[in-house]
Amino acid sequence: MDKHAAADAAAAAAAAEDVETGEHERKGTVWTATAHIVTAVIGSGVLALAWSVAQLGWVAGPLALVGFACVTYYTSTLLANAYRAPDPVTGARNHTYTDAVRSYLSPREVFMCGIAQYGNLWGTMVGYTITATISMVAIRRSDCVHENGQGARCDAPGTVLMLAFTVVQVVLSQFPGLEHITWLSVVAAVMSFAYSFIGLALSVTEWASHGLRPDGRIAGATAASSSKKTWDVLLALGNIAFAYTFAEVLIEIQDTLKSPPSEHKTMKKAAMYGIGATTIFYISVGCAGYAAFGSDAPGNILTAPGLGPFWLVDIANMCLILHLIGAYQVYAQPIFATAERWIVSRWPDTKFISSAYTVSIPLMQRGSVTVAPYKLVLRTVIVIATTVVAMMIPFFNAVLGLLGAFSFWPLTVYFPISMHIAQGKITKGTKWYLLQGLSMVCLMISVAVGIGSVSDIVDSLKVSTPFKTVS
Repeated sequence: MDKHAAADAAAAAAAAEDVETGEHERKGTVWTATAHIVTAVIGSGVLALAWSVAQLGWVAGPLALVGFACVTYYTSTLLANAYRAPDPVTGARNHTYTDAVRSYLSPREVFMCGIAQYGNLWGTMVGYTITATISMVAIRRSDCVHENGQGARCDAPGTVLMLAFTVVQVVLSQFPGLEHITWLSVVAAVMSFAYSFIGLALSVTEWASHGLRPDGRIAGATAASSSKKTWDVLLALGNIAFAYTFAEVLIEIQDTLKSPPSEHKTMKKAAMYGIGATTIFYISVGCAGYAAFGSDAPGNILTAPGLGPFWLVDIANMCLILHLIGAYQVYAQPIFATAERWIVSRWPDTKFISSAYTVSIPLMQRGSVTVAPYKLVLRTVIVIATTVVAMMIPFFNAVLGLLGAFSFWPLTVYFPISMHIAQGKITKGTKWYLLQGLSMVCLMISVAVGIGSVSDIVDSLKVSTPFKTVS
């Protein structure tokens, strides 16, 4: 038996043991995992890449996109190996990112990981709520202006639209886990490609209208002062770093995969396909937008003045909304699962906690799901609380940039590298110093980006209006 056959046999034995111990059945493949990754990675951040490239310029912009992609892919492969412990094939499963850290690192690091992971997950949910609302408002305003003319008063009820998004999320949140809503991730992934293609096509069309002469400068956009230029560059790096972040849900996605082949092999392929596809989109959208609008590239490419026919921009915004509906669940489900496990361990004998009912769902492969009343209440409360914060802090995209800055290093770089060192028992030597050097470089970038994000947040606080969505 060769090495690969032995690994598959070990994976099959591990899968059989999971069934015997009552583990839920896993049916995920490399393609469903890729769909989950694309759904999680390609978010509204792709629409800000033209602005990010504009701040960095024609050389540093594309290099930053490729560099962050390489770091994310490499550390993702290290994190995939930590799904089982101590062996990546036959070890015990770690169902969450925090479980993986607990298997390899100290309790203090587990606590730090929990704060970084779940804070970033929840912050992303808040940001997605605001972004989806802004797109809905944009559609309403666009239709109003088209029907009544440029001088018409076209106020859109942002709060009402945000509540509508919340109702949809309350319903979708009742699905037990990611493996039950694969169809939603597939739809969301298709939608992400759709609005990325539309944004790319509209940018290329605008560029072509200039005779295909690329606008912009090698050194990027100018600013009123050197300090403002520095903050803009750092914020651009933060946007790019956050655009690639999905490590906080990698273990949860891997926990949906069937075995054999062993889960870490499938996850590495899915990471390569998912990150590779998103990188192509990121470079295309970012560079095409910069070529079309130069230093005037807007923060959201779909808000650029005179960008294509209004109906096509509306379709792009609708695709963005549908994508965010699915992406929201990819980030929310790990929070639900962790909160529910804590509640069950805290009050295991409570009747309200232990009761459950079977409900038929036509869109599901199994045809029905088991609904627990306490889960219904808990998940609804979490979604509503997320919406309340989104209403109170309508400029939360700036705060989300800060969360991205400080979650990129610990979740995407530090913990995967530390677990890899512990798993492989790597001692001080060339490889150890290279890994630690990569971690330190990413730490310095994150700290610098965090400083730039704080500057942007301070500016946003000066003009913020609670409970009013800012588009």
